[in-house]
Amino acid sequence: MTAPHDAPSAAQLVEAVEEWIRSAVIDGDAEPNRFHARVAANMLAIVERELSLGPAQARAHDARLASLGVADDAALAAAIRSGAIGDRAAEVRAAVWASVRDKLAVANPRYLDRVEP
Repeated sequence: MTAPHDAPSAAQLVEAVEEWIRSAVIDGDAEPNRFHARVAANMLAIVERELSLGPAQARAHDARLASLGVADDAALAAAIRSGAIGDRAAEVRAAVWASVRDKLAVANPRYLDRVEP
């Protein structure tokens, strides 16, 4: 899994779509329907966006963490909890919002205009 994205990974999404196609469509074990087909199409769109945007987002995420002096998201969370970077609240907030926007750009870009930093 590539930060800033959470589970499921692109590979897990593709695997789930493949399993659905095999069981519902190819093997005919389940009745394929429009809803499940729409879910599968949305999952593949997420994978496409993550493959396209993910590498640049990962680099930007790593740079944001480095600018805050932490190695990863867990270290950032620990620093926030301990108050170690309490004097940098505006920077932390900006970094977290940037990560949220990156996640939304992959998971559901339509929500981007609904969030405010």
